[in-house]
Amino acid sequence: MDCTFCAIAAGDLAADIVLDEPHFVAFLDRRPVFKGHVLLVTRAHVPTLLDLPDGLEAGLTRAARRLAAAVVGGLGAQGTFVAMNNVVSQSVPHLHVHVVPRTKGDGLRGFFWPRTTYASEEEAASYAARLASALPAPS
Repeated sequence: MDCTFCAIAAGDLAADIVLDEPHFVAFLDRRPVFKGHVLLVTRAHVPTLLDLPDGLEAGLTRAARRLAAAVVGGLGAQGTFVAMNNVVSQSVPHLHVHVVPRTKGDGLRGFFWPRTTYASEEEAASYAARLASALPAPS
């Protein structure tokens, strides 16, 4: 199987890692809606939410909640948009949760997701480091 997110989770493909835990990995989206947009994935290949093994739901939710806190605390966002697609609009067929920084007046409307880029690898690494340092400890 050729899965980009599995390759990132295995460390075979470079990414700006924000969270690295036994069952989950989170990293910066390469085409973020806003800078600091994080993707949370299962370490094992799980195609969709419907395929998520029993027992991982709570861990996925806790990790998403911690990432949302890191986006607010580490980047100064006023809030977050947390979303998941299943099959339709799922660009990579591996379960992933989007955690997107939000501020009032940021221009995001409905489900139109304009994309941006980081100016450099250094800028992306700086965002990842800020998020990782603001990540609350697991509970």
